[in-house]
Order: sequence, then C-alpha cells, then structure tokens
Amino acid sequence: MTTTLSPDPLADLRALFTYPFMVNALEAGTIVAVLAAAVGWYMVLRRQTFAGHTLSVMAFPGAAGAALAGLPTALGYYVACAGAALLMRRAGGRQFRRGYGTETATIATVQAMGLAAGYLFLSLGHGVLGGTETLLFGTFLGVSRNQVLTLLIIAAAALILIATATRPLLLETIDPEAATARGLPVALLDTGFLLVLAAAVAATSQITGALLVFALLVAPAAAAQQLTMRPGAGLLLSVAFALAIVWLGLGIAYFSIYPVGFYVTSIAFAVYLAARFARVATTRLA
Repeated sequence: MTTTLSPDPLADLRALFTYPFMVNALEAGTIVAVLAAAVGWYMVLRRQTFAGHTLSVMAFPGAAGAALAGLPTALGYYVACAGAALLMRRAGGRQFRRGYGTETATIATVQAMGLAAGYLFLSLGHGVLGGTETLLFGTFLGVSRNQVLTLLIIAAAALILIATATRPLLLETIDPEAATARGLPVALLDTGFLLVLAAAVAATSQITGALLVFALLVAPAAAAQQLTMRPGAGLLLSVAFALAIVWLGLGIAYFSIYPVGFYVTSIAFAVYLAARFARVATTRLA
C-alpha cells in the first residue's frame, strides 16, 4: 500500500503510527540500526568490510534456501551468515586478518560459493519464491511482532557481547600483536566478532534486504570515523547516523512505491558524503 503526503507534516507523522505493521517496522528498524551501527563501527575499524559484504551476499541464498525448504526465511539468514563466518575464520586460520592477500582470497571464495548457491535456489524455486525482490531489497510490510521480539533478543545479546569485550576487542583490533603479547585470546576474539557481525547482517537484512544491508553497516560507521576516532564518541555518532537513516528511509518508503532499502542506501550515502565534506572543510580551515 502507498499513502500520499499531505500539506500537514504533523498529520503525516501521526500516519506513520496508525498501522501496526508500520509500528513494527519502526521498532525493528530502530533495533537493527543500533546493532548495525555498533557492530559496523568495529567492522570498519578492523578493515573487515569485505567480510561484511560477503556475509550480506550469503544472506540471500540462506533466505532463499530456507523459503524453498518451507522454513522461515529469518532462520535462513542467521544459519547462512553464521556458517559463512565460521567458514571464513576456519579457512583463514592464523593468517586471518594478518595477511591481506590470504584473507581476500578466502573471503572471495566464500562469496563465490554463496552467489552460486543463490542462483541455484532461484532456479529451483522458479514460481515458488515469490518474494525475491523483498529478499534482495527489503520491505517493511512483512515485519511481525514476533520478528520484532526476536530481533530485540538477538540485538541485545550481540551488544552485550560487544560491551563485555570492548577493551580487549579494541586492543586486538588496533594492535593484534600487542594483544597476543598480553595473552588475549586473539583467535576467539576474531571468531566471536565474526559471529556477532553475522548476526548483525542477518538481522539487518530483514529490513534492508540482503543486497543493501552493507550500506547500513558501513555508511554510519564510516561517516562517524570521518568526524572522530574516539571510540565512545564515534560509536554514539554512528548510532545517531544509523537511526536517522533508518527512520527517514522508513518514513519516505511509507509514502512511496519503492523499496525501503533504496531509500536507506541513498540516505546513508548522503550522510557519508556530508561527513566527508565536513572533514575536508574542517581540515582546510584548521
């Protein structure tokens, strides 16, 4: 369904909270925005954006395969992303995040496998998978109350893990050798973060779609890091950007015929460009 904008902005704002499906979408969007922003900040700092992109690619065959098997698509998102994270970590071994060439080759191999599986499921599910566009580009029409609660539980668990391991994870991110010298479980931190990243990708894919989840993971964090590298301020700024992106994207999509993922991605790109220009302008004035 689509609704046209009225001359009264307050009436349009109230309209967003008229229908339960939109309330569910706003709540789910808020949850995934906070999760994606926090995890994405570490992902960008760790220079693992290629890994995040691969997990987003894997989300699609996971959801398509689950739908083809008659299982919930959300289950497919989580299983495929978690499996890909473990596969990348295991294939990379001790060289994961140590040698760029090894990591890139490992991740690219997993990504190619995911794309092949996605094409296969599309072919097998011809005439069965009717929500292909939704899986790829997202929607806010199908977010249920149970889905919101599931997202909340997963996001809370992931954020608690990140908060608990903040100091060792930050040290391992910035200086893996120093973390190893201090006796920190570097391999466990690497694996744990990839699994948290997989959960964030799977959760966010249900709002933005599998192909566009990457924008919400990268753009708010990258924009925040353009303005500050202080961990506390950067995380808060990343979350603020992500919330603004998701709320605006959902609001505009409510009055439009186009998928929410398109608006989320476009606004995210605009936010990053604004932060980039602000940094350049500040540097020139200094």
